[in-house]
Amino acid sequence: MYTSPDNIRLQKHLIGSIIAALFCAFFAAVYEAFSFGVYSYFMIFAFVAPLLGCSLPYSIILFRNKNIPGISVLRLWNSGIAALTVGSIIQGVIEIYGTTNQLTLIYLAAGVIFCAGGIAMWLFHKTEAGSAGL
Repeated sequence: MYTSPDNIRLQKHLIGSIIAALFCAFFAAVYEAFSFGVYSYFMIFAFVAPLLGCSLPYSIILFRNKNIPGISVLRLWNSGIAALTVGSIIQGVIEIYGTTNQLTLIYLAAGVIFCAGGIAMWLFHKTEAGSAGL
């Protein structure tokens, strides 16, 4: 079976997203072990963004082996998922500390904008390889 360079690139992104999800779960466990019984759902579930936002879609795309997104789309999408993940961790830290801050909404806005841009780029523009989006 021939494995294209696009396929290999997507596999690397898949492995990276699984590692990111595992790191977030480990980080949350360690952080909450030292938080004296205080916990935050934002911290506990920070691993969900890379797991469901990257690992699941990349696995489906690799399984179907069709319409692999270009590198620009992957970078934009990954940036959005990273913003959502970091925002969740920071919101968790702030909640565990016992305070509030509205500036964490910037991470949510940036993540949504980047992810929407990645989807739009994949749907409406040609990828670097010359194939159409979905």
